Parts: sequence; C-alpha cells; structure tokens
Amino acid sequence: MGTTGPVVADLGDITDDSFGGKASGLAALMRLGLPVPPGFAIADAAAVPAAAVMARFSRMRAAGSTPVAVRSSAAGEDGAELSFAGQYETVLGVGTERDLVAAVHRCVASADSARAARYGAGGAMHVVVQQLVDAAAAGVVFTADPVSGRRDLLVIDAVHGLGESLVDGSARSDHHVLTAAGTPVTSEVGANPVLTADQLTAIRVGAQRAAAHWGRPLDLEWAIDRAGTLWWLQARPITTLPGELDEMDTPVAAGHVYTRCNIGEMMPGAFCPLTADVSGHAIDYAMQMVQVAGGVQRGYEERWPQVGYFYGHMFLNLTEGTALSSGILGNSREQFSLSVCGRVVEELEAAPPKPFGQRLRNTVRLSAFTLSVGPAIRRLPAEIDGFPPISGRDPRVILARLEAGVELYRRVTLTHVRSSSRAAVAANILEERLIRAAVRRGASEADGRAEAIRLLAGATEVESVVMVEQLTGVITLLAADPAATAGFLAAAPAEAVERLVAADTPAGAALRGFLERHGHRGYRELCMRDPSWADDPDGLGSMMQIMLRAPAPDRDDTAAPGPRRGALGLLARLAQGGARGREETKSRMAQVAHRLKRGYRHLGAVLSERGDLPDADLVFFLDRAELARLVAGDTALVARAEQRRRALPFQAALHFADVSVGRPEPALPRAAVAVSRVAAEVVGRPAGRGVVEGTVRVAQSIVEARELRPGEVLVAPVTDVGWTPYFAVIAALVTDIGSSVSHGAVVAREYGLPCVVNTLVATTALRTGDRVRVDGDRGVVTLISRP
Repeated sequence: MGTTGPVVADLGDITDDSFGGKASGLAALMRLGLPVPPGFAIADAAAVPAAAVMARFSRMRAAGSTPVAVRSSAAGEDGAELSFAGQYETVLGVGTERDLVAAVHRCVASADSARAARYGAGGAMHVVVQQLVDAAAAGVVFTADPVSGRRDLLVIDAVHGLGESLVDGSARSDHHVLTAAGTPVTSEVGANPVLTADQLTAIRVGAQRAAAHWGRPLDLEWAIDRAGTLWWLQARPITTLPGELDEMDTPVAAGHVYTRCNIGEMMPGAFCPLTADVSGHAIDYAMQMVQVAGGVQRGYEERWPQVGYFYGHMFLNLTEGTALSSGILGNSREQFSLSVCGRVVEELEAAPPKPFGQRLRNTVRLSAFTLSVGPAIRRLPAEIDGFPPISGRDPRVILARLEAGVELYRRVTLTHVRSSSRAAVAANILEERLIRAAVRRGASEADGRAEAIRLLAGATEVESVVMVEQLTGVITLLAADPAATAGFLAAAPAEAVERLVAADTPAGAALRGFLERHGHRGYRELCMRDPSWADDPDGLGSMMQIMLRAPAPDRDDTAAPGPRRGALGLLARLAQGGARGREETKSRMAQVAHRLKRGYRHLGAVLSERGDLPDADLVFFLDRAELARLVAGDTALVARAEQRRRALPFQAALHFADVSVGRPEPALPRAAVAVSRVAAEVVGRPAGRGVVEGTVRVAQSIVEARELRPGEVLVAPVTDVGWTPYFAVIAALVTDIGSSVSHGAVVAREYGLPCVVNTLVATTALRTGDRVRVDGDRGVVTLISRP
C-alpha cells in the first residue's frame, strides 16, 4: 500500500477492498443505507496499533460506542471465491486500549494458525474494530438456501443474545426457511421464539436489498439490540452454491398444465443439459408428430411445445396435448389425462371441440397412423444397424455423426410413441367400460379396475419380462455351483460381473448372451450420461448379488383368465399387444441412446485430449448448439458447464407435484411433507392383482434399491427398466406415479406381483421397516405396524 505503518479508515470512508473483504462488505451495507454499527478498519495490522488507531478508539469510547468487537478482515476473506468463515479470530467485549492491542495481535496471529493454513488462507491481515451490539437476538440470513441450492428460498437462523453461540454451536437456533416473497416454508422454533413476524420481514427485506446490490446470493450476519433496532454485522457472497438450478429452463406457457407423470417413468430424476437436448428433444418431436398425424398441428415446431425442462427435470405439457382431445372423436380431456397421469386432472382445461366432420377425419387419420405402427417396428433393427458405433479423432466428424444419430433417435422415439398410444388407448377404454359395467351391477369402481387388471395380465414375450427371465436364468446357473456362488458374492459387484463374463462356464455364457441382447438397457437408460448395463458392471453386479443371496418370494402362479369374447376381448388383446410393442420399441430407443451416449463420451474424451475440456464428463453439461461452438473453438462455455455439473446433485434432490399449473416449482422439503402425511392407508390405482403383506423398503433411487431384501415391498417414486431385475425378489410394488400401462405395472402383472401406482405420497408417507398390506385389486396400501 506504500505506507510504513498501519493505515486506519472509518468504515463509511472505505470504497474498495484494500482493508479486506469484511470491511468492504460493511462499507457497502452503509452506502445502501442499512444500519451498521460504527467502527474503523486497520490495514495490514501486523504492526502494533499506532497512535491513529488509539485516537479512533478513544473517539468511539467518548461517543459511547464501546465496548467493541475486533474481527479479522484478511485479504480475500469474505470474497467471491472463498469466505474463510471461522478460520480467523474474533474478540468480543474489548473496552480498553490495552485489550485492543491484545485483540489485534490475536487476530493477526490467527493468520498463521494450523486451521487457516489447512484452509488455504494467507496474505495480509486487516482488522475491523466495530461497536459491539448489546444483542437481544442475533443470527445469520442466507438469501439462497445453501443446502438445497435453491435461489428462490431464504434461510434465517436466530438465537437469543450474541451470535457467537450460533457460530460455535453452543446454542440451538430457531430455523426459518422462507420463499422470496416471505411465505414460510418451514419454521423450527423453540418454546420461546427468538423473532417476531415483523423482525423476520425486516431481516428478509434488508438481506434481499443487499443481495440485489451485490447481484448474487449473500450470507449476512445481523443482530437486534435491546431497543429492537436491527443492525447488520457482515455481508459476504455464498461461495458454496452451484450454478443456478433453473438456468437451462425452457420457456413456460402461462396457465399451461405440466406433469411429471408418464415422462417421469421414462426420464426419472434430474438430467444433464445434453440429455434434455437429445432425449427430451426426441420425445418432444415424436409427440408433436403424433399431433401432426392427427391433423391438429400443421408441422413440427422447434419451440418444444410438448416437453418442458425445469430445474433439470422433464415435464409433459398437458395443455398442448389436449389439442388431440378437441380435434378427434372419443378422446376426452378425462381420457387424455387418465392415460398420462393415471387420474383425471381437474386443473386441465381442454380446448373447444372442432367441428364433427373435422374430428371424424382426424380420428381416421390418427387411428391409421397409430394402428399401422407394426411395419415401422419391424424396420427398426435394420435402421439401427445402419448407425454403427462412433469412433475417429476429428471432433467435427464425430459431431456430424452424432447429429445423424439424433435424427435416427427422433424417428425411433416416434415409433415408440405410436406404439405406446395404441397400448394406452385400448387399456383406458377397456378400464372405462369395465368400471361402468361394475357400477351398473351395483359393484364399486375398484371392482371394475380389478377386472381390467385381470384382463390386461397374460401378455407374452414382453421385452422387460423376457429380460428378467434371462437374467434369472443366469442366476439359476450360477447358483448351481456353490463355489462360483461364494466367489461371486464375496467379490465387489463390478469385479464379480467381469470375472463371470470372462468365465468359460454355462453361467458365463448365459451372462454374455444376456449382455448381447440387453446390455444397452439400464437405469435411466435414456440419460446420455448414465451408463448402460454393458458399461456399468457395478450396478448390474449389485442386482445380481441381491438375486443370488436368497430365493424369490412365493408367487401367485394362477393363470390369468383368457380375454373375453367380443369387444372387451378385442380391447384386451389390443392392450396386451400394445404392451409388447411398447416394451419392444422402448428397448429400441434405449439401443440408440446407448450408442449415442457412448458417442458423446468419445467426443468428450477427444475434446479433453485436445485441451478443450478439463475432462470427458463435462461434455454432458453443454447442449448440442453449445457443443458445436466448442468444437469450433469457443471454450468460454467451460466454466458455465462446470457450474451446471455442480448444480445437478442439487437438482436431483428436488421433488415436484405430479401436476403443476404454470411453471413447475419444487415442492416443500420432503422431510416436512413426510411428517404431515403419515396415515393408516395410502390409496393409489390398482395395477397388479393380489394381496400381500410385507416389510417396506423405500428406495428413492436405484442405488438405494441395492439395500433390498427378498420378500420386501418396494416403494419407489417410479420404476424404469433399470429396476426390473429387482422384480424377481420383491413381494409387491408401490409407486408415487404411474398408470395401468406404465412399465412397473406391466412387469408386475406378468410376475404376479400386487402393484399399486399413482399414490402420489407413498415414498413420503411410508418408511423403510414399516409392515404393510398391499392390495393390488383395490389399489390400497394399509399400514399395519411401524417399528
């Protein structure tokens, strides 16, 4: 700084960071007009405080502004990159010159402490001397939630008295989470609440004002004195936040209804931006083209009207989908929402119906398009074989081949959607007719649904079922050799699979055959970043070890009734055939996705070797347009991609209502929901017949499902094909979302498992270890006991 001794300045006179981050932050708060206790700062305070320091202190004492707090304000402290929170000394209650000298020395010495050195601290030590607030209450406020990463929430922690008891953990704090508008989300307070509602509002408004000035989320310290005045003691950026969780969100249509149902089964959880721009794009394209085929849309639009990407999660736009309801015959708003969400969505408003003649023509066109999907399904193997694995070292060539693969992916996805529509329409009409018939004869709607489930069972050659049967065959061969079984169970899952694949044994040959046919499948198989079973021996091995450890529970092997004659029999056969086609085309989609994800990872490796990316994985956090820019030499996006990668685990922890009007917003923290939603019964939709009692295993992800024990009741948000091998060991399945033709329902029926879907709350209302009765005929899960 060009001086030979300490430089001293009043806090209100500081205009830069030459006195450290803490002093700079306090000065900025003063300029905003927020109340800050008076004080001064000492630059490079390694020397003993000089006369100027004592003079400032004497003036404070004469003004009644003592005792004081002496705090570090080191170079880089409270900065945008690191906060150094808690690494340096703070001395409270300093009232004399002698104590001031000692306090400054303690702050300076803390720069060389072991904890600061481990943290990476260092550099000049500046010091802030500030009037100590006689606090009735004190605490901190975060203008974004540092735990969830959500920038639409504020967190306020408060204690009685000085805030040091909050920092050192010696006092239990009141904890408030608020929306940006001040609506309470959670409030955990003691018998004697620290803050009034008006004080909470004052803290929130002041913190938001400061954050708006900084242009980023802040962590601020505050205190309320005995007279009730709110003082601001510190402001620093929150350095632990990821990138903004909604940075990549698609534009929202005001008043439109979005849902996680249906697409949440195909695309469960949060996904990287590349997955949204590849798989999400393909789904949107396919759904649009169905509407084009149905005469209710002129042509494909690039604006993504059918699919939304919010907070890293995929949603369907139900409002856009109602164009079919208004443009064709026999597909009401109720039927449409039932086929997608498994329930009638009352929030959804259908567009006015088109003239009868137009609806008739559209219905004929769409029916022909949907029912004629057979030849398109048969062409898929040859089309996919025309897209071989991607190799080479030229990023431009690799990217061009990947774009060709995306075009193929769109066509295969369209075939899948056509096939799924055929299955869903037949199943929904069948269920609707049987419910009406049950009500007419004096029975309940549940009886009608149970009859529909019985008729839907019995589909043969369903790809997901064949897959489990083939893997079960591997387990059976392996179990026949006690030594091989012991070795497989003793090894790490990935090592166990790799050894068995290389083994010249019947079980080894069977596993190689399984991987050749089904290796492209897996958990979240349409994710470009998540590996398929062929590339994930750890995940596959974990499932196989669970299947091998104990025999599967007893099954109800009673043969499903044959389809009735007449219209109901035809509908049942159409629904069963649709289930086969749906599962086959889903497998073909996964096959293309498998080749694309390998291709994108190869592109990432090439770009990493060139020095354009720090690692291959970062390729998944750029969309297709950004990848084209990166390949052309624009590396400015790398830092943003790294922020997105940091955001993904935070996005994955978010949960949403099954239906949202307008922009989908994350739901309340699940712990808060779980406390209030425990009930004796959880009601959903029947999807697999039978009644069974068992112990609950709640698994929010496939990783948590690795704790499954044979005979347990699996309770999950949703299941995709990656969960299918677990169906060989569970006693029943319960999911938050789903319908009678969802993946879990189809496979559960073919395995004779009681299944209840679309409960909305099962994963929060039930806990691992609960004893429950699952009634798949009525769609009811009854809590028997809780440990």
